[in-house]
Amino acid sequence: MPDPDLSFPTVTQYASPDLISAIVYDGHDPGDDPRWAGTGAPDVDTYRTWCGHMCGMACLRMALLARTGDAPTLFELLDGARKYGAYVESADTGTIRGLIYAPFAQYVNDVHPLHAEVHPALPSADLLALLDSGRLVMASVHKEIRQPENRSPGKGGHLVLVTGRRGDTVFFRNPSGHTDQARTANLPLAEFTEFFAGRGVSLR
Repeated sequence: MPDPDLSFPTVTQYASPDLISAIVYDGHDPGDDPRWAGTGAPDVDTYRTWCGHMCGMACLRMALLARTGDAPTLFELLDGARKYGAYVESADTGTIRGLIYAPFAQYVNDVHPLHAEVHPALPSADLLALLDSGRLVMASVHKEIRQPENRSPGKGGHLVLVTGRRGDTVFFRNPSGHTDQARTANLPLAEFTEFFAGRGVSLR
């Protein structure tokens, strides 16, 4: 089924889309990405640390590009979101917690020309209603939605940007899609729900 909005921008959380499969499935070092500087990262080590956590920033950048034609770099968005507490990095373990929805939404509302609303409980019918109202939805799904032909290992933990629907088919951009088809994707709602955690953030 063709995407109803092929002009919608696609942004990946990794600098080089053609390296995503090697990074996420083969253990390729993301720091070897020759395009890392294009994300706005200050250095390659910072890029290596954060690129796996940038799905939310990629979704936000897509939304901004679609609505205004312009957007800060991924790492400029990350810096802003971190100032609001949307990510928490442990000094002891180096682990990163986020994206945390409430401070992220406050960041978007304060800084960007979008309105963000948190949906801690988002049934599939409400997801469709948000799309029908013209909103974009950052939906929490399992990262393996990029291979929907396989049984879902779980729900949530990764963000995709749902851009619209046609009937019961939802269309979305996946920041960690490992192929063109996985990045610019669509699924019947019933299949999407197998990966969907029933929560997210809407943007208008």
